[in-house]
Amino acid sequence: MSTLAATRGTQGDGEGSVQVKTDPKDQIKGAQVFAMYGKGGIGKSTASSNLSAAFSKMGKRVLQIGCDPKHDSTFTLTKTLVPTVIDKLQEVDFHPEELRTEDFVYEGYNGVMCVEAGGPPAGTGCGGYVVGQTVKQLKEHHLLEDTDVVIFDVLGDVVCGGFAAPLQYADQALIVSANDFDSVFAMNRIVGAIGAKSKNYNVRLSGVIANRSEDTDQLDLYNEQVGLNNLAHFKNQDVIRRSRLKKSTLFEMEGDEAEAIQQEYMDLAETLMQGTDGTVVQSLKDRDIFDLLGFE
Repeated sequence: MSTLAATRGTQGDGEGSVQVKTDPKDQIKGAQVFAMYGKGGIGKSTASSNLSAAFSKMGKRVLQIGCDPKHDSTFTLTKTLVPTVIDKLQEVDFHPEELRTEDFVYEGYNGVMCVEAGGPPAGTGCGGYVVGQTVKQLKEHHLLEDTDVVIFDVLGDVVCGGFAAPLQYADQALIVSANDFDSVFAMNRIVGAIGAKSKNYNVRLSGVIANRSEDTDQLDLYNEQVGLNNLAHFKNQDVIRRSRLKKSTLFEMEGDEAEAIQQEYMDLAETLMQGTDGTVVQSLKDRDIFDLLGFE
């Protein structure tokens, strides 16, 4: 039987909720674990990959785990769409003992180890199961024992119990958001998910990465209401777009603009490595978000 079991109401994550329960022995120990969330298309994978690269530049042993059926989280690190854990499990008829490390772990830029969890076929499974199986494989192959930093890059606009599962392994959660209503609305839901998980797990919300935005006034309004801070601000700069087209991290790009962004990522990695004053904040009601940002 899987070490992950769906439970109703036993974890205190919300009235009538269906959550994915993590076996304590499957927790990740010895590494700092970050979970990156945000609205779809907001640049989570770009931020995650460049943050992984920054940690590697600090001499850290880094593992990035993509948790999206699109499985392109590690694209700029590996220069390709790597097979997912679920792909490989299907090839061996879900006999995980037949998998080898090289079947699902790929080395990317500057030694960053890359894994794509993938996702179940649409409408037939739970993202939490996929995440749990991925972590189980990593532990059974002893890949987490020599890792300093683990980054989960997670699909999560709403966030359902399955894709909230990485929060059960994480020490710190980060939200990537643009300076617009839809992004902040999604961020508020993620804040609620982190608050629910923090009742039973050690995860805390470190702050916000403002992305693809010239200004932060909308983010600042929300942050002031709930008690959050922007940890970094990456504007909608062309070098970021070009890095994706080149299948490259920003650390492989040249020029003053790229170097400035590289330094921002190094500063962010240093801040996170030192530890932020992680907090548990209360999300706003949907109507309050509209009153705050939706009507002018």
